[in-house]
Amino acid sequence: MTLKQYIYKTWPLHLFLLPSVLLLIVYNYIPMAGFLIGFQDFKPWLGIFHSPFVGLKHFEFMFNDPKAIQVIWNTLFIAVFKIVVGSVVPFVFSLLLNEVRVMLFKRAIQSLIYLPHFLNWVILGGILTDLLATNGLINQMLEALGLNRIFFLGSGEWFRFTLVTSDVWKEFGFGTIIYMAAMTGINPSLYEAADIDGANNFKKAIHVTIPSVIPIAIVITTLSLGNVLNAGFDQVYNMYNPLVYEKGDIIDTYVYRVGLLQGSFSLATAVGFFKSVIGFILIATTYRLASKYANYRIF
Repeated sequence: MTLKQYIYKTWPLHLFLLPSVLLLIVYNYIPMAGFLIGFQDFKPWLGIFHSPFVGLKHFEFMFNDPKAIQVIWNTLFIAVFKIVVGSVVPFVFSLLLNEVRVMLFKRAIQSLIYLPHFLNWVILGGILTDLLATNGLINQMLEALGLNRIFFLGSGEWFRFTLVTSDVWKEFGFGTIIYMAAMTGINPSLYEAADIDGANNFKKAIHVTIPSVIPIAIVITTLSLGNVLNAGFDQVYNMYNPLVYEKGDIIDTYVYRVGLLQGSFSLATAVGFFKSVIGFILIATTYRLASKYANYRIF
């Protein structure tokens, strides 16, 4: 088939795709030209093309600024823990849920754990702020049990714990559904052979279910490594405060605060550009790993 014949045959499909492509170009690719601000002493009244060029000045300042280094470390720490815990919890929970034989109860549990995935962090942030306040419901329960109250949203270490725990609670239901879908594709004859060999439910899970789900687990984990610099702007922004900046401030909130609130557009762009470059490298690397070890390919 020649190119002219191919276009003649498929032009309606390309026409349907055109609006999405135009939106992608306008809102995703054209704004990428703004990375030039990171190499300039940007003045809004001069614009991108007339602001003085300063080279790597802002990048040097970023790597010499203790606050910026702390922000990068906070982002890595929070994101890595989210990835690790967020990968283990749905995997283990799906194995346990797979053993439930009462379908009504099983579906009810799936619906309940999946529900938080649809809630926005603006809503959840407000709910958690009230629940975890020093006089909130959680601390009142701790006090009723004879324990000390915990400053969840005012102590840096507890704030990190709160971020990881609440993120896993919100998203592990989605991961569980992925693993449950993978388990439905396991060949039933494998379980029948295990029954003939006298294997109990635990041994069937160890020798049949887990090995069959490992490939999808590798794919999910490796692809999630590409988000190692995304610690969750929506979540952190709606829950943090100046008391936890030292331990809870991440790259995205730092860029927002320095760029939009303090007006240091060039420094904020430099930090954001650094994050984007590292993120691109990580995504490309994790895609290669998923392709090599789990035979996962998009194209």
